[in-house]
Amino acid sequence: MKTSDFYFDLPKELIAQDPLTDRSSSKLLVIDKNTGNVEHKVFSDIIDYLNKGDCLVLNNTKVIPARLLGVKPDTGAACEVFLLKRLSDDTWETLVKPGKKLRNGAKVSFGDGILTAEIIECLENGNRIVKFYFDGIFEEVLNELGEMPLPPYITHKLQDKSRYQTVYAKFEGSVAAPTAGLHFTEELLKKIEDKGVDIAYVTLHVGLGTFRPVKADEITDHEMHSETYFIDKDAADKINKAKETGHKVICVGTTSCRTIESAADENGKLKECSGDTSIFIYPGYKFKVLDELITNFHLPESTLVMLVSALCGRENILRAYDIAIENKYRFFSFGDACFIKS
Repeated sequence: MKTSDFYFDLPKELIAQDPLTDRSSSKLLVIDKNTGNVEHKVFSDIIDYLNKGDCLVLNNTKVIPARLLGVKPDTGAACEVFLLKRLSDDTWETLVKPGKKLRNGAKVSFGDGILTAEIIECLENGNRIVKFYFDGIFEEVLNELGEMPLPPYITHKLQDKSRYQTVYAKFEGSVAAPTAGLHFTEELLKKIEDKGVDIAYVTLHVGLGTFRPVKADEITDHEMHSETYFIDKDAADKINKAKETGHKVICVGTTSCRTIESAADENGKLKECSGDTSIFIYPGYKFKVLDELITNFHLPESTLVMLVSALCGRENILRAYDIAIENKYRFFSFGDACFIKS
């Protein structure tokens, strides 16, 4: 199967640059995964498709303000350090710019010296191991100095950091938001619970690889990035209960989907666990747990559009995306949503 099989032409003006004032007022394209038929709704209508006994799975990861803009103290040259993975209290694997100027021993200052960093190792993949120096608590310093790591296709400055977090974000560790969850408000979640729907929270820390383009001609030649996930007993029990009683498991976002599909055994059962996953879901994949999916509109030729094609069928997805474009739906992170129903 070719990467080019998942191409579609998206007008630039449909890439959403700003979040809506009301999270739940975005458009919702409902796609029947069996027939490909579509309905046009508002996101708050999602409650009409959820039934008592179903299980809604949400990723409660929290985005860290991972982009740090600083200067080299010796020259005053501008630098950027992007946090990828915490290795210890004060040491991180990072991306840096400009790479040629930030070799072993190089130092960077942020916020007039409130935070400083030293490059202690250059990795083969070009990433850097960086040791930070600061007074107090690193998370507090980072919240003061760091910027939210918005995707490269968003060019507007985010005025309110909280709008790139879900209302249920809890555990820090992501460098990108699980954006399907941005549509939920606390009020909508309360209504869903009051209807008798179980809500299961899992955690997958989203990595920068989520934006990595597929460069291989054959999709099977693409190497997926690895991300860390956690599932507690409460979430596993709720998901198992829904399956055992003949109800549906509905994932909010591709990250929740990848988490439960990675952790399930061959019978689709889950237990409390944690690990790293590099699962790559594309057409031909047989879902073990997930029945339905709430998600955003994804980039052409991306692993995410391949994942939704695995659930709904490539032709159905591309046809639905054409309809969304015709109807001026907003695409990508701050865009509208679609619900793939069974």
